[in-house]
Amino acid sequence: MPRTPEAPYAAAPSWTVAARPVTDPVAATLLREYMTDVADRYYRLHEGRDATHEEVERALREMPSDDLAPPDGMLLVARHNGDVAGCAGLRRRDGCTNKGRKSKGHTGELKRVFLRPGKRGLGGGAALLAAVESAAGRLGVVRIVLDTRRDLVEARALYARHGYRDVPAFSEGPYAEVWMAKDLV
Repeated sequence: MPRTPEAPYAAAPSWTVAARPVTDPVAATLLREYMTDVADRYYRLHEGRDATHEEVERALREMPSDDLAPPDGMLLVARHNGDVAGCAGLRRRDGCTNKGRKSKGHTGELKRVFLRPGKRGLGGGAALLAAVESAAGRLGVVRIVLDTRRDLVEARALYARHGYRDVPAFSEGPYAEVWMAKDLV
């Protein structure tokens, strides 16, 4: 039986992961929590304070998640023992290179990987990455790339544990400091 966009992907027994529209209230809440979390961490590191409400709202406007919607993207929502726990997005991004060569097939970009603080360390990151990689085929994605900040050490460690390796820069922006990729085939 074919999987529908809302059908769950395989995950650890206490984890379920399913695609949800970015406009879904649960998804929208998670995306706001993600932005608040990364903004707070940024401002704590650089200015010794949390992000203001206005700064989070501006970041949500300037970096919308609408590209994590079909037909070229998806947002996956994770639940732990039935409780909403986190999210991860994937969007098709053609034209990325691997050591100066065009990548085979389509390249996807991992975005908005987030777990609520009380759900961290329980295997949710692994469940989200496995679900994203499993779902990547629906977008024709055979290589996943990502960019992140140096200070997001937990995320970088998660990616490395799951086979993502450092690659040359493929994007620009004030928050792109580390670039990683994983070939799925």
